[in-house]
Amino acid sequence: MKQGLPMLPGNRSALEVDVNAGDTAWMLTSAALVLLMTPGLAFFYGGMVRSKSVLNMLMMSMGALGLVGVLWVLYGYSMAFGNDVGGGLLGAPFEFLGLNGLLGADSLAGTIPSTVFVAFQAMFAIITVALISGAIADRARFGPWLLFAGLWATVVYFPVAHWVFAFDAGDGSTVGGWIANQLKAIDFAGGTAVHINAGAAGLALVLVLGKRIGWPKEPMKPHNLPLVTLGAGLLWFGWFGFNAGSALTAGTTAGVTFVNTLVATSAAMLAWLLVERVRDGHATTLGAASGVVAGLVAITPACSSVTPVGAILIGAITGALCALAISLKYKLGYDDSLDVVGVHLVGGLAGTVLIGFFASDAAPAGVNGLFYGGGVDQLWRQVVGALSVLVYSFVLSLALGWIVQKTVGFRASAEAETGGIDEAEHAERGYDFGGFGGGLRGSGTVHTGGKAPVLEGSNQ
Repeated sequence: MKQGLPMLPGNRSALEVDVNAGDTAWMLTSAALVLLMTPGLAFFYGGMVRSKSVLNMLMMSMGALGLVGVLWVLYGYSMAFGNDVGGGLLGAPFEFLGLNGLLGADSLAGTIPSTVFVAFQAMFAIITVALISGAIADRARFGPWLLFAGLWATVVYFPVAHWVFAFDAGDGSTVGGWIANQLKAIDFAGGTAVHINAGAAGLALVLVLGKRIGWPKEPMKPHNLPLVTLGAGLLWFGWFGFNAGSALTAGTTAGVTFVNTLVATSAAMLAWLLVERVRDGHATTLGAASGVVAGLVAITPACSSVTPVGAILIGAITGALCALAISLKYKLGYDDSLDVVGVHLVGGLAGTVLIGFFASDAAPAGVNGLFYGGGVDQLWRQVVGALSVLVYSFVLSLALGWIVQKTVGFRASAEAETGGIDEAEHAERGYDFGGFGGGLRGSGTVHTGGKAPVLEGSNQ
């Protein structure tokens, strides 16, 4: 078979692999599930902002979907999964330029067509970029956001994906970057490449753009909690494709990661609500939705390396940690609008590091952590991997954000921010209750002429 991915390097004529219809169907389904997560994130974020910013929030996620999808096909996939050209730091940028060489029937990624793997991983790149936007809600211009998103995907996400995601070549070797191959840190579905990466970038942009006008004195409460809850539900639904799909086959590993994703998320939600109940005297809808996302974040790197009991413990610990961490912004003075740092950075760090404690060789990864007799060997690897991605992403994101701000102006004007960024950037409102019937197709203009109003185009 002709190689189509680093997963199958070299001439495969001596080691034939056929397309498995079941695996292919599962991976196509998983890719679609992960795509759904980005609109789900848009709803989750959109409901959390004030009504005058909801469309801008939706557009930042949808804009990332369009832009990163194109960049991924042009060169991003090659940078992430091309054969290594930099000591584990980067894939060959031009090897699969425009998906060249990956379209044939004999181009495979294990037991699935190469293009199916390309599509699945594209969804990871898209949502990672979209996650960042929640940190700078209410104050970022849309055009400069897209400029930053394209630059960040190119110089941060694509290389980090190469570092983290490695693949069994089927001939006794693996292909991928230094975190997976040399360091041998475990990150099954993207706790470092997705969540720590996006969380660190969000923190950097918060420092570049500064605080929202009136924060923290003015209340800036979510305007639509049902929308937040819907978004969280869509994220949870899609996340089964995110984690279980990362097995790349419809087998035992997918089943274990599916169950772990369920129970860790459930435990995190309960833990978040418990913290709220003890601290504030009540459990909230926003807390439940946030706890769900925190649990999903935490189990992402760990879902193949822990038992279901370990997953419950990781979820509970992370849910409580994130519920406490979101208050840090008030103490430290950084305006992380929608708690990207408190949930994704903290949750990603917790889930990645806790593998070093809770990993069990009974799980598919076959590694023991500290609590299962493995000592600190896996723990230090997890810490180094997590901190490496955090520092790399934060430093480069800070630089990119500063460049965009100084060249084209990243932050919206004070007038746009106070009057409503939706109208300033998109000439639209999320909710327009003025003019009964004005939104009906064919209703046209209202003419009065001193008489009772008549809708043009109506039969009145």
